Amino acid sequence: MSKSGKSKYTIGLLQLAFGADPNDNLKKTLSWVKKAAKQGAQVICLPELYRSQYFCQKEDSSIFDFAETIPGISTTAFQKSAKENKVVIIVPVFERRAPGVYHNSLVVIDADGKMLGIYRKMHIPDDPAYFEKYYFTPGDLGFKTFKTKYGKIGTLICWDQWYPEGARLTALKGAEVLFYPTAIGWHPKEKERFGKAQKDSWVTIQRSHAIANGVYVASANRVGLEKIIPGSDGIQFWGSSFICDPQGVVLTQASESKEEILLAEIDLKHLETIRRNWPFLRDRRIDAYEGITKRFLE
Repeated sequence: MSKSGKSKYTIGLLQLAFGADPNDNLKKTLSWVKKAAKQGAQVICLPELYRSQYFCQKEDSSIFDFAETIPGISTTAFQKSAKENKVVIIVPVFERRAPGVYHNSLVVIDADGKMLGIYRKMHIPDDPAYFEKYYFTPGDLGFKTFKTKYGKIGTLICWDQWYPEGARLTALKGAEVLFYPTAIGWHPKEKERFGKAQKDSWVTIQRSHAIANGVYVASANRVGLEKIIPGSDGIQFWGSSFICDPQGVVLTQASESKEEILLAEIDLKHLETIRRNWPFLRDRRIDAYEGITKRFLE
């Protein structure tokens, strides 16, 4: 429930393409936040690592220079924007925590400009052209929810979206919506053979989190072909940002290639109705799950 006691609010996702200049990306994203607010968005989520192109396609120590502190450039700019537009903003940040310690993080800023807290990405991938373990220390703040002016939201980041444990623990902390700022796409040479199955899996796993936990899910991806390594194939980000309800019904979904603003209404009465009729949280066998903390059970 929101601080105002209202049972409905509108969320917005920004699906954007990003260039090589961090300052240009910041200015651009600020303008899109303003557009989304004018269209009625009250809680706005940006894509993962919004200030840069997806640099994890290669391992290069000079890229650490792009990291920023919290508070820092992004938080200062979006705190001002949140206050001016009266919106909550989820701001992904390449966080410089200390010399040699960096995180893939986000900051939640309330509609009065106050910074509510930080979430640090818990699951860090290491795949071809997704060399995140080189750059990011795993999150150490646990799974988080934030009580904003409009509602209680949960935040995770990209690779987190494949893990039911993260979704469950965030939902158990009272999240009404799970937000997933994302940067995911195809290796161009694989798209024809594997592309449809890859993207379908991405949508399906997140819809399943909505259903299993009785929450809304909102995933904000980027678009465009980004070639960080000259002469490489790069990554073709598949967009397709979407919002689904607690039954997994997709309320709105973006294209694979266009910059867009997605809007959807969060209805807490609908959430309550779904949980009453599909009482998965009630019927959990919490006495029988101790093995879940093991890596593997023989």
